[in-house]
Amino acid sequence: MSAPILHTENLSIGYPMRKEPPVVVAESIAVALQPGELVCLLGPNGAGKSTLMRTLAGMQPPLNGRIRLNQQDLTSLTARELARQLSVVLTESINAGMLTGWDLVSLGRHPYTNWAGKLTAADETAVNRAITAVGATQLAQRHVHTLSDGERQKIMIARALAQEPAIMLLDEPTAFLDLPRRVEIMHILRQLARQSQCAVLLSTHDLDLALRNADKIWLLPKGGRLQVGTPEELVLNGSFEAAFRADGVQFDPHTGSFKMAVQSAGQVDLVGDGLSALWTRRALERVGYAVHEGANGSALRIQVVAEEGEGNGRTQWQLVKPQQTTTHRSLAELVSDIQRTNPPQDATSPGVGLS
Repeated sequence: MSAPILHTENLSIGYPMRKEPPVVVAESIAVALQPGELVCLLGPNGAGKSTLMRTLAGMQPPLNGRIRLNQQDLTSLTARELARQLSVVLTESINAGMLTGWDLVSLGRHPYTNWAGKLTAADETAVNRAITAVGATQLAQRHVHTLSDGERQKIMIARALAQEPAIMLLDEPTAFLDLPRRVEIMHILRQLARQSQCAVLLSTHDLDLALRNADKIWLLPKGGRLQVGTPEELVLNGSFEAAFRADGVQFDPHTGSFKMAVQSAGQVDLVGDGLSALWTRRALERVGYAVHEGANGSALRIQVVAEEGEGNGRTQWQLVKPQQTTTHRSLAELVSDIQRTNPPQDATSPGVGLS
């Protein structure tokens, strides 16, 4: 493995106080960023994700320890030296006035221009290359204030890429975006890490996207020590569930989603497979039923019968009750029948999915 671009040594982050001891958000942080990897920083609200990002970006000093960027102490670098190695994309929107997308991306070349800020041919090439890399060619000549949130985020990432950094830090880059745009932005960042061999670190609340796309996860529990590992490692060893544990909420390692405990509506056996069975299970759990795969002796059993061409509306559900078997041609009818047959009980079910 190559030498890390950035690594920390016994890092403590937080906020100094004038007449009181400093507020320590997290301590004993030892992490590293490698070329070409996408790392997601996850943790509950208030854990210190933004504080860590700001500290790594040199925007606030560490309380203790060191941050080394290409073997140099981060605090020893001038603003221009730092900007040539590290770029930042923050959550806050900016007032770009009448700038076009191209104009805004060109600001990423500021660490390389002279006192007059004149772009050279090499600077213009870097700007165009960054715009192309994020798929924003059609946005270059549009005014930034006319862009959607997703389009503007592409331009902001292109601006950071135009700095030709070794590291890109992004604080909640998918906040305020709809699901397709969140998926697109995550895909762009993953591709940029691979193609440019820069390290990309982003903080996010999109847990599912992080689990599916990150090479590594930095997991920062509230009041705990930051843990590093692949998504699969942190799920399997229980770290992920522990970091987000809260009253009435639990992480399901089988589905990669969070569930909220609700009053149980009863037990149901589900026999079948494929998409119809999957979404039948989801529908039943949503209304509070504990679903068991296969025939397990529950009072109610559902047999999913999906004809050829699943998804074309030909799926049937057979509900086997103690004294009767009924057949339904819609999932809504099935759920209504079950709720009439088996009203809620005084128990706690496995939960209702939150993601």
